Amino acid sequence: MASEPSTQSRVMFQAGDKTEEPAHRKLGKLTVKYNRKDLQRRLDIEEWIDGQLHLLFDCEEEEIPELEIDIDELLELTDEGQRSRLQELLQECGKPKEDFINGLLYRIKGLRKMSGPLKK
Repeated sequence: MASEPSTQSRVMFQAGDKTEEPAHRKLGKLTVKYNRKDLQRRLDIEEWIDGQLHLLFDCEEEEIPELEIDIDELLELTDEGQRSRLQELLQECGKPKEDFINGLLYRIKGLRKMSGPLKK
C-alpha cells in the first residue's frame, strides 16, 4: 500500500514531463528557422540602406520619398531584374545611384529569403 502512492506520483510526474516536451521542441525549431547571424546580417543591410538613402537624397528622414526596398523581393529576381527594380525605385533620385545599387547587390549576395510565419 505504501508503494502505490509513490508509483502514482511517478506516473503523474512522467506524464507532466512528457506534456511539456513537445512545446520545448517546437520552440527549438523556431530558433533554428531564423538563424541569429542571418537576422543580424539582414538588419545590418537595412541600416546600411537607410544611411545610404539619406546620402542619396541629401535630406532628413522625414523628407525622403516613400521608398520600400524589399530585400525578399529582390532575392526572388535575377541579377539584372534586381538592378532594374532598384533603378525603378530610385528614379526620383537626382544623384548618381550606381554605387548604391552595386553596394546593395553585393551585400545581398548569399542572403537567404525569409519565409513568412509558419502555418499550423
